[in-house]
Amino acid sequence: MNEPAQTRAQQLIGDFAPKLVDLTDNVLFGDVWERAELSPRDRSLVTVASLVTSSSTAQLRGHLARAKDNGLTETELKEAIIHLAFYAGWPKAMSAITVAKEIFNS
Repeated sequence: MNEPAQTRAQQLIGDFAPKLVDLTDNVLFGDVWERAELSPRDRSLVTVASLVTSSSTAQLRGHLARAKDNGLTETELKEAIIHLAFYAGWPKAMSAITVAKEIFNS
């Protein structure tokens, strides 16, 4: 089958997904984890917040476990996630709270 011709915008943008992944890794996570002035708790909280808003449940598990190891309590994480619900939406926040419960119950 013939694929439809790309628009000029599609030609200029190209394959955007890999570029977005690099941008996220290099700018957000790389920057947050290299800032000496941030405590491990703060780094974990920033990372968890980003993952909640992007619905990255698979990555969220590991980062919630790291947040727990970095001293954040289940209550602190749940409160932070609930505050994010107004920005990320309640479905994403509730999914994150479910994952947090699993991490703290294991």
